[in-house]
Amino acid sequence: MSPAPSDVVVVGIGADGWDGLSPAAQRAVSRSRVLMGSRRQLDLVPGEFERVAWPSPLVPALPELFEKYRDVCVLASGDPMFHGIGTTLVRLLGERVTVIPHPSSVSLACARLGWALNEVEVVSLVARSIDLLRPVLTPGRRVLVLGGDPAAVAEVVGADGQIVVLEQLGGSAERVYPWSGQDSDPLCVIAVEYRGSALSRVPGLPDDVYESDGQLTKREVRAISLSRLAPLPGQLLWDVGSGAGSIAIEWARTHPTCRVIAIEQSAERAERIAGNAASLGVPGVEVHIGRAPDALEGLEKPDAIFVGGGVTVPGVMQACWDALASGGRLVVNAVTLESEAVVAQWYARLGGDLVRIAVNRGSAVGKFTGWRPHMPVTTWSVTK
Repeated sequence: MSPAPSDVVVVGIGADGWDGLSPAAQRAVSRSRVLMGSRRQLDLVPGEFERVAWPSPLVPALPELFEKYRDVCVLASGDPMFHGIGTTLVRLLGERVTVIPHPSSVSLACARLGWALNEVEVVSLVARSIDLLRPVLTPGRRVLVLGGDPAAVAEVVGADGQIVVLEQLGGSAERVYPWSGQDSDPLCVIAVEYRGSALSRVPGLPDDVYESDGQLTKREVRAISLSRLAPLPGQLLWDVGSGAGSIAIEWARTHPTCRVIAIEQSAERAERIAGNAASLGVPGVEVHIGRAPDALEGLEKPDAIFVGGGVTVPGVMQACWDALASGGRLVVNAVTLESEAVVAQWYARLGGDLVRIAVNRGSAVGKFTGWRPHMPVTTWSVTK
């Protein structure tokens, strides 16, 4: 049997390097035999160590690295538990890991700008899409962007915000300046003060923000359907028969950790869903092309399911119900008599909540205004 593995110490380090470490952090580094980190971080620490630079890709290589090496000190930027390697290592190694944090780049940026840390929105774009910035740009909101490119951020913000770049925070080469198109150090935080208009995160966005071929859950029905789905942080939704993806997208917009798999049999519509998701700031919406119920096999089990299309396809309703764990929510919208008949059977079997939604919108009738009705929608919701 191999010996029990040694502890792993994760030490946060700033641009000020060794001199900026606390005595406790310096002692933890000095006691280690092996240093791991990026090449830039490894160069910040003096002394005789076996230095191991992170491989690429990193995460798949971690288990083998920590089987091979003992007495390891991992160097991490700033606070290792804030968008850092510390969280990954704790998930992987559990109680083996001790973390000694350093002020994060966000803390340092707020100190330089005079911003209240608890009132700032933080967006990490490290290996992530710039579209994630879009939902947080709301009037009067202050945003700090990590791992972003100032030019790309400026393109999203447009003329409706001010951008300040903070480079090499805490180091001798620190610079803080309004960005106006100049080149910037890659090790920077981007501060944004936004004054433009924005879309609410509350479900029921205007229909015209979506590209659609007509397969779109209308605004009022969408808001009611999402209230029944009751999204919670970290939960996963299946949007079966996603159409333009409006239910999936507005579920994902309610919280950054809400996840979605949109199931759509049309490749053209699937591409449209991805485009809508990116433009509305949730590029992480996963689109699965296929026809339910077969397309549902092998997918991660959901916390909630919305069925907007395919209600009458044999096996779809049963497959959705079977996929839900106890406490999961199922919401089904029916427009045709045939789909209403299927919903009525399931309602008789399982109970739940049955609502008929009739929406009338005012529109011009000559010089006057009259009501134009939309097709009524029957919404059935049930908790397993």
